[in-house]
This record gives sequence, structure tokens and C-alpha cells, in this order.
Amino acid sequence: MSLLLSESQLGQFRRTGVIAVMVVDDPDRAVSLAKALLDGGVDIMELTLRTPQALACLAAIVKQVPEMLAGAGTILFPEQVDQVVQAGAAFGVAPGTNPVVIRRADQLNLPFAPGVATPTDIDIAVQAGCRLLKFFPAEHSGGLNMLASIKAPYAHLGLQYIPLGGVTTGNLSAWLTDADVLAVGGSWLAKKESIESARWDEITQTCRDAREIVRLVRGA
Repeated sequence: MSLLLSESQLGQFRRTGVIAVMVVDDPDRAVSLAKALLDGGVDIMELTLRTPQALACLAAIVKQVPEMLAGAGTILFPEQVDQVVQAGAAFGVAPGTNPVVIRRADQLNLPFAPGVATPTDIDIAVQAGCRLLKFFPAEHSGGLNMLASIKAPYAHLGLQYIPLGGVTTGNLSAWLTDADVLAVGGSWLAKKESIESARWDEITQTCRDAREIVRLVRGA
């Protein structure tokens, strides 16, 4: 049993630097979105379970856009772990730290990043076997200074973080300079109105801009 990303997946997260966090309610549109993200150099996305068609969107991307590393987010209940694994999710993410959900992810060998905002959250996640944590909501929880404070006692454990919430092109480079930040997640890479209007070229350009920031900061 394992909650950890593979070495190749870890490398992909660090190289790409940004994860597109998306809310999509139509499988065909989800596939077009995944292709637009890929064209912009973003090959990791998290489909949040916030729409009735989220699982269908995830399954469509896994099948039709295999170059995309597609995971599932907003996993709140253990039965959802089963559903996203069946849909082909490469990883799972949650807004909080729920031991029951983490245990089910471990049982199904789904790499999993629970949400943390306090030392207690980190404690619970670490005890459950997690080593990749989602710092959420990143900016509203105190930003980089807060992350530096709460992660310090756990530095010897080699934990890695994905900040999400309030991250934009404007502060992306600052987050990426933290050595413990594996990648940064955000919905700004593909805004809701851009998806609904099928402005795929616009999304691709936004991704290219973000990837250029990653290159400048990390040389990747």
C-alpha cells in the first residue's frame, strides 16, 4: 500500500511546476481543455469533484488524452476514492485532512495529497503515511510566511507541498522559490469563462506564460 507518487511522477510535478485545477461539467469540453493545457506545456491537471459529470470528464481525459497526468480533487468521502480510481485518476487531492479518506486511498494505492493549514493537520497526514501535502488555502492562510512556520518542525521528514488558493501569475515565482514546494496549483490557468467560451488559445497562452515563470525560477 502506498500514498506516494512514483519517482517519475514526482519528477513530472517538479518539472512542470504548475497544476491546472479545473471544474468542468462536460466530457467533450474537458478533453478540449486538456489538449489546450498540453499545448501550453502544462501536463498535470486536477479535476475537482464539484459537478455531476466530474467523473465522466476525468475518465474521458484519461482515455483520450493519455499524455495528461490527470488526478481528482475535492475528495471528501471514502467512496469517492473508489470512484476516482475506477475513472483512472493518477492521484487524489482533498481540501482537508480526513484519516478515513486517506486510509481508503492507501488501500487502493492512490497517491494522495490531503489539505493542510496547521501543524495538527500535518501531524495527522504524516501519521497516515502522506508525504505530499496540499497547503490550502495558501494565501488566505498566511502565504509563504505561514508555510515556512508550520513546515519547519517537519523539515527532516522530506515533506513536499502544493500551495493552492490565491496563487496567480503575479506571485507564482515567489512560491516556486521555496525548495519544499513541489508544484503550485491553481484555477487561473483556465478561467471558467474561458472554458465556457471555448477560448482554448487563450488558455494555452496563459499556460505558456506560467511555464516560462517556472523555467526562469527553476531552469526547467
